[in-house]
Amino acid sequence: MQQLTSILVVVSRTAADRPLLEKAVRLARSTGAHLHLFSCDAVLARILLRAYDSAEAEKSWHLCLQEHLAYLKSLRATVDAAGVRFSLDAACHTPLYEGINRKVREVNPDLVLKCPAGLHPLRRFTLDPNDWHLVRSCPSSLMLVRPRPWRALPRLAALVNLADEQSPRLPGVIVHAGEYLALGCRGELDVIFSESSTQEPGRAQRQEALHGLCREFHLPREHAYVLDGCPDETLPEFTARQDYDALLLGALTHRSALAALAGALTGKLADRLECDFILIKEPGRATQELGFTEKLQESASGQDIRLTPVAATRNHKGPGILWQTLFGD
Repeated sequence: MQQLTSILVVVSRTAADRPLLEKAVRLARSTGAHLHLFSCDAVLARILLRAYDSAEAEKSWHLCLQEHLAYLKSLRATVDAAGVRFSLDAACHTPLYEGINRKVREVNPDLVLKCPAGLHPLRRFTLDPNDWHLVRSCPSSLMLVRPRPWRALPRLAALVNLADEQSPRLPGVIVHAGEYLALGCRGELDVIFSESSTQEPGRAQRQEALHGLCREFHLPREHAYVLDGCPDETLPEFTARQDYDALLLGALTHRSALAALAGALTGKLADRLECDFILIKEPGRATQELGFTEKLQESASGQDIRLTPVAATRNHKGPGILWQTLFGD
């Protein structure tokens, strides 16, 4: 995420949507980004998968479409968004994360904002399976948004892994994204690295690399922290004490060993902290789009409408159905 020119905001049609949109508007104002409000109905899609009559299924989606658009318009009216550019989109697709990824590939946003759906009664913040799939597969950087508002001058932290020789560019990408957001929101950024071993020969070099990152992005040396210990043990405790508004860290990789490590850390941080999580996608790591049927173009009521029925397609990901209508202001 080198800049923010386009932000996709995925609503859930719950009370969490207003604080989600307020943060999106704040980011848009500070960067000049265009906001795409997007609603994807996965529940209806599962119902329509069982429909034998595709014409009736399409009719059902059109009946629900006006409700989705009315909700998006009413949501936009609840916040002061003067001067912010919007588009309103609705789709019907299951599973939900695939519907979101299709939209991401279509509008190519620099950042996707979504409230996590999974909540556990004994923990503050637990990702559900759909969120985990999205964390792993989203082609763009992803921000998982909590209801708590940011401070007037937000405090951000970039969590970097300088010991990962397979992704040497990623720490710089994460810090650059954090610096960009901090400057835009007039906040401050810390850079944090947790050193697993105190005896490893490369320890001093990694600490110097951390300070080098700070120099490269003109961050004061006192904003660099080196923690001793395993990251999934030291980072949750340290970041909880610091009470950041948002944490930036690398998105999950498709390499199984690193994905398991990153997933464990992300899960522990998510369960412990009340802040937002910005999962930075390393350039060149985007996933490939799954194939789907050719799009049909129609026009209705003077507006360009794009309907994409995928009524009974199956592949290794399972069944999918999609009707999508796009409305720009």
